[in-house]
Amino acid sequence: MELYNYLKSLHLIFVITWFAGLFYIVRLFVYQIEAAEKPSPEKEILQRQYKIMTYRLWFIITWPSAILASLFAYWMLFFTDLGKAWLEMPWMHVKLGFVFLLYLYHWKCHLIYKELQRDEVKHTSNFMRLWNEGATTILFAVVFLVII
Repeated sequence: MELYNYLKSLHLIFVITWFAGLFYIVRLFVYQIEAAEKPSPEKEILQRQYKIMTYRLWFIITWPSAILASLFAYWMLFFTDLGKAWLEMPWMHVKLGFVFLLYLYHWKCHLIYKELQRDEVKHTSNFMRLWNEGATTILFAVVFLVII
């Protein structure tokens, strides 16, 4: 049980940092898209800075957090007795479905990240503001499933 609590703590820490990264990366996408509409030299200065910020956020915080959150979850579910018991409960299957959706959301953010790094603006800043609600919706669903 003591190991399980350590695993759960680490899992939660990395889930929190993963979501923080997802929330902030989309906000940076908004800023990048709006910077593309600025006149020179402001446009180039802002774009260069936002590319650095998104790169660091994405590869130093968000991706590692996603991977570590998943590794600790996997460890809890498949290598502890409590985790194995949870896998038999229907709510856990629904939760894992939402985690799958979160990974799809994460992957789409990765594709948008790559586009913006190449200065390809395919979405509006308003679209990105709405897109940012995707992670929030998944977060609400997972928290309510786990708690209730």
